[in-house]
Amino acid sequence: MNPFSSGTRLRDMIRAIRACKTAAEERAVVRKECAAIRSAISENDQDYRHRNIAKLMFIHMLGYPTHFGQMECLKLIAASGFPEKRIGYLGLMLLLDERQEVLMLVTNSLKQDLNLSNQYIVGLALCALGNICSAEMARDLAPEVERSLLTRDPNIKKKAALCSIRIIRKVPDLAENFLSPAASLLKEKHHGVLIAGVQLCTDLCKVSADASNYLRKNCTEGLVRLLRDVSNSPYAPEYDIAGITDPFLHIRLLRLMRMLGQGDSDTSEYINDILAQVASKTESNKNAGNAILYECVETIMGIEATSGLRVLAINILGRFLSNRDNNIRYVALNMLMKAVAVDSQAVQRHRTTILECVKDSDASIRKRALELVFLLVNDTNVKPLTKELIDYLEVSDQDFKGDLTAKICLIVEKFSQEKKWYIDQMFKVLSLGGNFVKDDVWHALIVAISNAPDLQGYSVRSLYKAFQTSSEQVCLVRVTVWCIGEYGEMLVNNVGVLEVEEPMTVTESDAVDVLEACLTRYSSDIATRSMSLIALLKLSSRFPPTSERIKDIITVHKGSVALELQQRAIEFNSIIQRHQNIKSSLVERMPVLDESAYIGKRTSSSQANIVADKSSQPSSTATTLKFPNGVAKPPAAPLVDLLDLSADDTPVPSSTSNDFLHDLLGIGLTNSPSSGTAPSGGTDILMDLLSIGTPVQNDTAPKVVSSNQGFAPTTKPAPTTSQVMDLLDGLPSNGSLPGSQTPVYPSITAFESSTLRIMFSFTKQPEKPHVTEIHVTFVNLSSDAYTDFVFQAAVPKFVQLHLDPASSNQLAASGNGTITQTLTVTNSQHGQKALAMRVRMVYKVNNQDKSEQGQINNFPPGL
Repeated sequence: MNPFSSGTRLRDMIRAIRACKTAAEERAVVRKECAAIRSAISENDQDYRHRNIAKLMFIHMLGYPTHFGQMECLKLIAASGFPEKRIGYLGLMLLLDERQEVLMLVTNSLKQDLNLSNQYIVGLALCALGNICSAEMARDLAPEVERSLLTRDPNIKKKAALCSIRIIRKVPDLAENFLSPAASLLKEKHHGVLIAGVQLCTDLCKVSADASNYLRKNCTEGLVRLLRDVSNSPYAPEYDIAGITDPFLHIRLLRLMRMLGQGDSDTSEYINDILAQVASKTESNKNAGNAILYECVETIMGIEATSGLRVLAINILGRFLSNRDNNIRYVALNMLMKAVAVDSQAVQRHRTTILECVKDSDASIRKRALELVFLLVNDTNVKPLTKELIDYLEVSDQDFKGDLTAKICLIVEKFSQEKKWYIDQMFKVLSLGGNFVKDDVWHALIVAISNAPDLQGYSVRSLYKAFQTSSEQVCLVRVTVWCIGEYGEMLVNNVGVLEVEEPMTVTESDAVDVLEACLTRYSSDIATRSMSLIALLKLSSRFPPTSERIKDIITVHKGSVALELQQRAIEFNSIIQRHQNIKSSLVERMPVLDESAYIGKRTSSSQANIVADKSSQPSSTATTLKFPNGVAKPPAAPLVDLLDLSADDTPVPSSTSNDFLHDLLGIGLTNSPSSGTAPSGGTDILMDLLSIGTPVQNDTAPKVVSSNQGFAPTTKPAPTTSQVMDLLDGLPSNGSLPGSQTPVYPSITAFESSTLRIMFSFTKQPEKPHVTEIHVTFVNLSSDAYTDFVFQAAVPKFVQLHLDPASSNQLAASGNGTITQTLTVTNSQHGQKALAMRVRMVYKVNNQDKSEQGQINNFPPGL
């Protein structure tokens, strides 16, 4: 016989395919066999139709296309004999799925077969329907399936129950039709029917709340009795697994109880006793027993269980953590993470075991345990938990250091109540895992140090010691460089020594050695080397004996191939050589950064709820917002919020870096301002040396004069070209030096745009130097008259402002008239902080509302 004729037996074809040595040979055999089957189909060969479909199913399982045989399956299903129907339904389930339009043709055949008296054919139809049933077929055949649930044959009942699960998943609206039959299945003695009925009830609860209520009312008592019988039943070899009687039925019953008890206190109370019995009697030395215990714990945590039962469940999870099987420990950690929200105190008792899991050799368990530890941290246990995690950081794998470092930093920042403890822990993290610390973390540490004057000396000394042993940690090096540049004299002079510190002697040369080592050791790290150059420039003013050595170090980098370093070196060298008289004022310590503002901006990106809570509070509320490290920020005044003066609540402009600390450091900031955005103020040319890439003022924007100029204020910005040329190639400087003019209070142009000019003049009473009277003059530069003119102003919190009524609210066009108004400002920090003001002008032009606003920073010194 031809091996590839339609009469070839299935085993012969399989043998021929398996004998192929290459994929090409296999494809040739399959191609010839498919051609023979096509010929038989075209000839309508009925004798070998079932054999051809069997071959097509095997070819389909090998991955070859067999769509041409789908209609043959339908013909076999329509046949009267059981063997043909068996192959037909099997081919239907393998070769087709619910998305095939051909499937619509088989609905009538299924309906006829479901109504037959032959239990085997009915079983075939139910099995096929349960595998490929579509929504349309479910609606058409649901009555027949429901009728099958009421038959006396247990095999038909079991298959009908499984088919019903598919139907209610496809069409949840049909769930109510199966409630009564499903409830009756729970009383069956046949094991297969019972377990299928339990699963059907579980799916009914998932798709319908009414089904849950019905089963809760009619089946809870029977389920409890059933679970008790299964739990206490003697040894049954057919359902026994490793000495555990019928674990699959155990688990299905527990899941159904969880669905019924969820959110219902009466049902939960009724099933508490049986859950306690299962949890206490089930053996945990077998995997099947552990599966039952895990499902029991999940049920207890999912219902309204008593506190004692929850503690029992959490203790079972604690035993799981001591198991040798990694899978059991992993699922226990997952469940404990859910249990923390329900009963945190009970989970805390297993803290030691959870910490041991952090040190596990399995990466998945380590990460899950670390997440659980983070959830367990509170104000009472933060210090011992942090100590354990930092101790493990020293010996942990490199792959795990990143996750571990991030979690430790989050814990320390979130729960620290003392500045010294916060600084100490962050120094330890930087020493052990500084290469894995993110930039915003060490930026926040610098902000915290700058806001703790009594700990600045301690901090710089601690960093100096840590640098000697952990100089390979980049973030530690950066914080050390910054602190030495800011507080180097505290390091050398041992300022602010705490009782816990050991005495140490550091010379000025030793401090310079650290910065020089950073410049040479981190040749590829532009940011660290840039910070080192800034720190050296500052030390050249504070350590005069080392000035020449610092100059030589900076000069070496004038030829650097890195443009950032080359520019800094050239400019810093020029400052040291030609501007000794202003260098000391130029390299003063950075102003203290507002810690609450920094923390608020940093957390707003990751915790949107802080912003939502903040905006939802009324402006008159006296509530204080709390931040980590004991920092508190009072709410801003309503007018300040209205005019958007408070920098604490305003978003960072798009023209600046996301991190204003990084901006102050001036490393790699080359972003240009957005078009149409007016800069908040100009910057002195010499100050630009410390902040490369400062935005250039746009001529089309309103002219708001800066307050950071080192010269006497004038009504126009000073030319900058000659000063830049002086710094870079030695041309003569035209700028006057500080102190070259006597302190006077000249009139200034506070604000000027294309349509409006505002002039300020000042008077002071000698006996009240902190009080200034400002006379404001408004001039209309446009060709249209302004009506309903209103002037508003806002000042920082340390300044009090009083506005007298304006002379008029009508401002004539083209400068033909003026409005005058008097302001009285009281500077509570006179001599320490300069005045600053945000102004807003509202008026109407041809009955259309107009407004302008700007920042005034060019107040004369001494106000």
